[in-house]
Order: sequence, then structure tokens, then C-alpha cells
Amino acid sequence: MVTEKDSGAQQLPLQGAGGLKVSNNELKALGINDVEILVNFSRVANGLLKHGVMDKPNILANLEALIDDPMPYALKKGGKFKNLAEDVIALRKEGKFVKQQRSNFKLKEEIADFPVWGLEHIEVGALTQMRTAVQLPIAVAGALMPDAHQGYGLPIGGVLATTANTIIPFAVGVDIACRMCLSIFDIPAEAVDTEKHKLQSLLLDNTYFGIGCTTKSYFDSSLFDSKTWGETKVIRGLKDKAYAQLGTSGTGNHFVEWGELTIADNALTGIPAGRYLALLSHSGSRGFGGSVADYYSKIAMTKTKLPAEAKHLAWLDLDKDEGQEYWIAMNLAGEYASANHHEIHNKIARALGVKPLTRIENHHNFAWKEHLADGTEVMVHRKGATPAGEGVLGIIPGSMSTSGFLVRGKGDASSINSASHGAGRLMSRSAAFKTLDKAAIAANLVDKRITLMGSDMDEAPMAYKDIHAVMAAQSDLVEVLAKFDPRIVRMADAREKPED
Repeated sequence: MVTEKDSGAQQLPLQGAGGLKVSNNELKALGINDVEILVNFSRVANGLLKHGVMDKPNILANLEALIDDPMPYALKKGGKFKNLAEDVIALRKEGKFVKQQRSNFKLKEEIADFPVWGLEHIEVGALTQMRTAVQLPIAVAGALMPDAHQGYGLPIGGVLATTANTIIPFAVGVDIACRMCLSIFDIPAEAVDTEKHKLQSLLLDNTYFGIGCTTKSYFDSSLFDSKTWGETKVIRGLKDKAYAQLGTSGTGNHFVEWGELTIADNALTGIPAGRYLALLSHSGSRGFGGSVADYYSKIAMTKTKLPAEAKHLAWLDLDKDEGQEYWIAMNLAGEYASANHHEIHNKIARALGVKPLTRIENHHNFAWKEHLADGTEVMVHRKGATPAGEGVLGIIPGSMSTSGFLVRGKGDASSINSASHGAGRLMSRSAAFKTLDKAAIAANLVDKRITLMGSDMDEAPMAYKDIHAVMAAQSDLVEVLAKFDPRIVRMADAREKPED
């Protein structure tokens, strides 16, 4: 992303002087055709130019970047383009787009039906994105989970099956293989109170949060012996970064937390019903996965030009070099994300001096080759969706102060064997900062007996949907085996840029 820069060197000539006005034709060249938006962009651009805040090339570069990705600009407090970015985001939620682009693939004229769970909990923007996704010429089937909200390309909570030889980087997600991991210990749940300070220290000493955070000691780094790290130029170039970040959690909604796990009768083989101390983590493939996603999504958008509303659904062909490279890198990112969680859990278990009874984990940002009920082989993209094939175990968290659930899939074919990946956002991060009250958040945490280390208002419980309503909406998709109640939570410090 182009960063906002002040020219600083000299006072620029006033608007219009020396031909330095940002013209409507220059703005149209960025792809802006809507008259109202054109007026707003012109007002902001020429205001900055008139007052010598920024030079013309930098203004145009920022506007072009904003059109493609408005969120970083919207999140920047006091940013020069903040209001414009919020306008662009608002338009997207209405299913409208600022920029039009030439395409070499047309969308299907008919919008295929797709099942939606918990429709009353889902915003219009997410539904619009899902309708666009099933119009892709490669789309075979789609489904929308009850935690769904708007994302880039495929909505968060969206499931899309495409032809077996195609894969959509943005439908996998920026944080490839973002996943959950749960360790259950043979320790009474009351330890979250009686051993609170010890458990808190274990999190502080053995977890690492923040953009670019790294570690220097490892429990098990054997994954890096794999020959796959030498398979492609992109992977080779990212190996050192991946190694340095092994066992770290990043930012955003990623967390590591202690909680009370209540297991129902005969729910888990070999573990009696009862209340146990448990460790739950949520994170993905860190800078490695993010860089892979960024690199190959750009290639996909270059190779597969789609109408503006479908731009981020550009795909790669697995029978082409770039498609194979992404497939290899994505699967390696999946192994790496799993190793990250194992590193975190193993370090904490070693420091605790107790081995877990069992460990349960699942991806929820990934693509799998699977078969539909009629035997058709497809590529199933789950972007913020939990695999829920028959008998498959998964973890669906709530928020920092609400319950999460250990579930077993029922194998519902219409959902493409999927369920929600959490409660889902009720409001955007920027809306949370604008509307939520710090005192109310603090009171909620006290009421739920939550010890919180890190985080910010955009991750407050009120920023998320009601997890119980979400679970009720998908009772035909999963069976609840156990309930996890968070008590000691660690997240990235306030004001860290979200990576999820």
C-alpha cells in the first residue's frame, strides 16, 4: 500500500497554478466514473494540493491504492483520506464499486441459489459478495454460514466450491490456514482461579504477539527440514521469515487463552465428562502466509480479469505453473500454521509440567480438494468456515468473554460440509472504535471474570455477534461436544494493525 506522506520540502503552488490541479480526467484514469464520488475525490485531492500538504503524484498514488484497498486508510486515525475511504467502504456494502475494469471473463447471468444459515444475522454486503461468487464461471456450489460478514472477494463465513483445477487466493484468505488449536489438561477447571497468576505468567513468558514479532528458541523446528522449502523461488525467499516467526501469534483477533472446558457425557473418547483446564489458540501462517497470499492474489488478478465487483475472486489454474506454485505454498502454509500452534502449546505444556490429554485443531481459511454428494470433484474454499464433515471435530470460538464450542460435524451436504468459524463480527473495527464505551467493556470483563492482557476496543465482546444465536442457527450442521469459557486471555497490544 502507498503510505500517506507529507511533501515537506517546499510549499507547492496553489490549486490551478502551473497546471497542478488534479483534473477530473486524471481521476477518471484511476477508474472513477460515478459523478458523486468523482466530486468527493476531486475536493479532497485539490484541497491537499492547494494547501501544499502533498504533491500531485503522491495524491494520485494514494487515491489509486485507496480505491483498491480502502481499509488501511479508514483505520488510520486522523488520516488525510480517512473520510474518502469510509465512503468507498460504505459503497461496497451496498454492492457498488468505485472502479470499473476491463474483464476477459464474464460472470454468469443467472445467480445460482445457495443456502444461508442465520440470514437474520448477516449484513447485505456479505450476501451481495456471495451472490457474486456463485456467478463466477468456475463456481459449482456455494453456502453462507451464520457468522458471515463482508470481506474481500468471498465474504468471511463463505464457502465456495469451484471446478477442481482452479483455486482463488482471496477465497482462501490473506491469513492462509488461520486455525484453532485446543489442548485439554487433566487439571480441574478451578485452576484458572487458584493458579491464576501462574497461568498468566505462562502466557506472558511463552507467547509472542505483534506485527513482525519473532522468537529465538524453538521446541520443534523439524518442519524446516522439509524439501518443500526449496520448491519455488517465492517459498525460498520467505523461509527465513517463517523460521523467525515460528511459534508467534501476530495481531488482530488472534489469541492464546486459558479457560474452563465443560465436556458432556460420552462426548470425547477416553475423556470422562467433567470440567477441565484447557488452552485455546487462534492464529495462522503469519508473515509467510500473508506474503504468499499477496504475491499470488496479484498474479491471479493479472491473469484473470473480472468485472470490478468480482475482482478479488480471480483464480489460478492448477495446470499452470503459478497455480501449482500457489497450491504448494498454500499447503506448506497449512503445515506451518499447525507447527506454530504446536510450538505455542508444547512450550506452555512443558512450562506447566503437564502433558495434555488430547489436542484438537482445525483450519478455517483454506482450500481442499473434495467431492460433492454426487461425486463431483471440486475445490472447496472455506474463508472463515470450519470443516464439518460427518464425524469431523472442530472448534468454534465466541469472543474474549463469551463461550466457544468443541463440535462434531454432521456432514450436511448442502453446507458443503461446513459450519461457522466463530461468532462473526457485528461491527467493523472502525465502528467499534467510534461507538463502543471503554467503561462498558471493562465492566463486561469484570462480570465474566476475564483477565485480559493486550487487545483493543475493536476486539471487544460487543463487536461480535451473539455466539449462542449463531450456534442455534447451525444446529443442523454440528453437534456440540464441549463448551469452552475463556478466563485468562492474551492478545496483541492496543493499536497494532490487525493481521487476521
